Amino acid sequence: MLADIDHMTPAPGPWQQAAREVLHRRLAEPVDLMAVFVVDDPDRPGALAACATGTIEQRLGGPGNPDGLTGYVFNVVTEPVHRRRGYSRACLEALLDWYRQRGVGKVDLRASTDGEPLYRSLGFVATPGPTLRLSLPVTDRRN
Repeated sequence: MLADIDHMTPAPGPWQQAAREVLHRRLAEPVDLMAVFVVDDPDRPGALAACATGTIEQRLGGPGNPDGLTGYVFNVVTEPVHRRRGYSRACLEALLDWYRQRGVGKVDLRASTDGEPLYRSLGFVATPGPTLRLSLPVTDRRN
């Protein structure tokens, strides 16, 4: 998934352990603000065929989203041998239902070229505004 979005395969590193720690911590929180939906590999017990992860953020409300609840979808991934079987669709539909049950009015994601047809078929559309990003050096980040 990261290779599809960034057009390069990321090198292994400490980011993997940090991601695992965030996932474990966020999924264990008493407030239900992160979810992961999975399809198990039918041939390998304990291995994943596909998954979709999402979070809920509380932002300030506005005309298009009065209460400000915003979902963000990330890590929609299907192992290559399991593609074209509807697994990512099933995971993403479950995640969208999870958002609906929590009153989330807006859901964002970044789409890879391969994933875009799935997202569009579920109602996602391109947004009109430009997105800008600033990447701060790791030494400037606070925990």
